[in-house]
Amino acid sequence: MRRRIILLAVAAALLATSLFGIPLVVGVANYFTQDERTELERTADAAALSIADDVLTHRSLPEFPGSGSEEDTTALYSPAGVLLTGSGPANADPVVSRARDGEVASGEVGSELVVAVPILQDDQLSGIVRASTPRTDGYQKIAVSWLAMAGLAAAAIALTWLLAARLAARVAGPLEQLSAAAGRLGDGDFSVHAPVSGIGEIDQLGGALDQAAARIADVLDRQHALAADASHQLRTPLAGLRLQLESALDPPGQNLEAAVAAAIATADRLETTIDDLVTLASRPPEDRGVIEPDVLLRDVVAGWRNLLANRGRQLVISAEADGRPRAAEAAVRQIVGVLLDNAVIHGAGTVTITTRDSGDAFAIDVADEGRGTSDGQDLFIRGHSGAGGTGIGLALARDLAEAEGGRLWLSRAAPTTFTLLLPPA
Repeated sequence: MRRRIILLAVAAALLATSLFGIPLVVGVANYFTQDERTELERTADAAALSIADDVLTHRSLPEFPGSGSEEDTTALYSPAGVLLTGSGPANADPVVSRARDGEVASGEVGSELVVAVPILQDDQLSGIVRASTPRTDGYQKIAVSWLAMAGLAAAAIALTWLLAARLAARVAGPLEQLSAAAGRLGDGDFSVHAPVSGIGEIDQLGGALDQAAARIADVLDRQHALAADASHQLRTPLAGLRLQLESALDPPGQNLEAAVAAAIATADRLETTIDDLVTLASRPPEDRGVIEPDVLLRDVVAGWRNLLANRGRQLVISAEADGRPRAAEAAVRQIVGVLLDNAVIHGAGTVTITTRDSGDAFAIDVADEGRGTSDGQDLFIRGHSGAGGTGIGLALARDLAEAEGGRLWLSRAAPTTFTLLLPPA
């Protein structure tokens, strides 16, 4: 890009210089040629005036000033074209011959520039004054002018090259930095930031690169979180399924119909959990719907009620509100599932799910009769666990709640009560 910018700028300068310079070169040559002719004509006029009386009275003719010089020469010719005095050819040349018509004539003869001025008396030709100068004099002036013009053109092109090189560095430098940043992004460095160049279009490109890096990092983080969350969410149903199958084999020979039915229900929970996690990982954050809480909670607790009953505990649903929240059904199902799993593993006694109005929000409380915890909000820190767990479940639940525009917190430590607030429909 640097080379192309410089070549383009230099080519534009050459074109502009040519468009202006070629006519100017021709004009300068014409100007000096015409100036030489005008100067010769003045010389010839002055000589004609100085000797006109001598020519008309046929007196002896003096030598012209400058006659015999190696540069400018002046000569007098008779009307017949014969050299009378001065320096010049013995007989009239074509320029002198044209002056016999009574008009000033000029032209080039050999290596000289010649001007012929007629001397008239009563419209009668009495003589012709011829002035000449070597053409090299005019060529020298033209050459000096052309050299000066060429020097100015070269200076202009050199200045253009310098400015183009600076401009190319100004434009290509940020692009090279962007290229390097894109390379680091391709190598997996998602913390890369494009430099600010002050050029609007390049800065827009850099901003787009920064946004792409942030989005890719977010997607990868979500994928990693999905893997961890999926393993956590599937661990409990899989453990329950294993226990159900093992219990069906002990003692041998018992009726397996109930165990198979329970195993199928657990498998359905596994399938629902997988579908929910895939949906949450791929959907846009703003894709939310209106939830029927009674229907959702009835579906969620169907599997958990039997699990609690096997441990001698009860699961109760208490609906104190007629409202409906706006959120993703999969997210709310997983949040409630995490809270129920926490109540099963770490809680005690009856588990109660309560739906209620909470000012400008829709609240879902999940409580049990356990002795609670003193860790408070540390429970929601990913990797933190107060009872030998993975520390993923509650952190996942809070992330899902915040993604839906809601909030999840430990509203009461003893007995343990978690509250989920969601925006109302």
